[in-house]
Amino acid sequence: MRAFSFQKYSKNIHNALNQKIILLLMLSLLVLSVTDSVNAAPSSDTAIEADLNTPLYAQGENNIDTAKTPSSLQLYAQAAVLMDADSGRVLYGKNEDEELPMASTTKIMTCILALEYGNLDDTVEVSAYAASMPKVKLYMKQGEKYRLGDLLYSLMLESHNDSAVAVAEAVAGSVEKFAVMMNQKARDIGCYNTYFITPNGLDAEVNDTGKIHSTTAADLARIMAYCVKESAQKDRFLEITQTREYSFTDLSGQRNFHCNNHNSFLSMMNEAISGKTGFTNKAGYCYVGAIESEGRTFTVALLACGWPNNKTYKWSDMRKLAEYGMQNYSYRDIYEEKYFNDIPVLNGIAGAEATPYDSAYVEAGFEKPEDNSLAYLLCAEDKVEVKTSVERQLEAPVKKGEKVGQVSYYLNGELIKEYAVVTKGEVEKTNYKWFLQYILKLYIPN
Repeated sequence: MRAFSFQKYSKNIHNALNQKIILLLMLSLLVLSVTDSVNAAPSSDTAIEADLNTPLYAQGENNIDTAKTPSSLQLYAQAAVLMDADSGRVLYGKNEDEELPMASTTKIMTCILALEYGNLDDTVEVSAYAASMPKVKLYMKQGEKYRLGDLLYSLMLESHNDSAVAVAEAVAGSVEKFAVMMNQKARDIGCYNTYFITPNGLDAEVNDTGKIHSTTAADLARIMAYCVKESAQKDRFLEITQTREYSFTDLSGQRNFHCNNHNSFLSMMNEAISGKTGFTNKAGYCYVGAIESEGRTFTVALLACGWPNNKTYKWSDMRKLAEYGMQNYSYRDIYEEKYFNDIPVLNGIAGAEATPYDSAYVEAGFEKPEDNSLAYLLCAEDKVEVKTSVERQLEAPVKKGEKVGQVSYYLNGELIKEYAVVTKGEVEKTNYKWFLQYILKLYIPN
């Protein structure tokens, strides 16, 4: 009988164990390779295309239905708009996108640009061109000097055409350069159907282009909304346009001037906070105004609202639209809390102690408003839909904060607000190193 050799026996066991570990490692690598080939993420271009064309998983939607409002208003104006100044939403429109001349309502843009780009204490020297403007005018003379801030009261209270040109030249260097500023500001605030040529609103046309000095009721209401709600100079704008009368002199002190506010609507409704009248032979009577009531701000624009002798038509239309807005629209909180299922992650590591058989998931949440509220100005017939969509599954690796869907608010079928749904954690991608570490923990104890 052969003698028992413990050393030889241990060596045989060790070799067998090594062969088993190597075999397991090779088998694991083969499985991982096949898995990667089946579940491999597409290239970035393909992934983008897939994201765009693959339907998202809708986790439900909620409809808020309401009753109907009164029928259409009867107005004198050829074009009219009632607008929610906070959201820019047109609450009532009549030919709201028709391009028409707007006369001296132009001066609200002239005023706000002067406030934003000029200094109220700047000295304005009157040019021959400014002095040549037709009435209504301050009757300034060439070479006279004025304070810019004083001319803004002349501009907005009395609607002086010579003051408008003097202001434009002082701020931009010329009327042409100022018109460029006016048109750029219009685009910046979302007015794409407006074309300014003059700072005072006198009828004008650009040769060989067919373009005339014009706007739409929707654009004009939006410009007023900017002036009273968004501009950094809104308080100064309101201060000027609410002033009932104002006196000043030229800088030499030799000429005295007194201005009265011709915006009669300020005394017609307690809610009126600003406005500007206008008239030319082509434009007819025009008006743009703003009212404030119970935390709501409305702007109204009226174009071609009668010709002589129908000067009061604009006040009738303004009152109708103001009262319509106040009676029918109120703020309602349309915010809804949303919760989401964890999203499965392909080829992801489920956690520090996870095995290849454990599925990986990532938590998702949406970037909701801080105060958990979304107030919107609505009337009885408005319909709000809240829709939530998230991806069905994700591909590792996943980083925290990745957008995976959205919560969308629709008003009467139009998207008004959207919050992104994002990942609240991260998931690493499985790899050869992770599989090796897992196998070593199984077969080689610490």
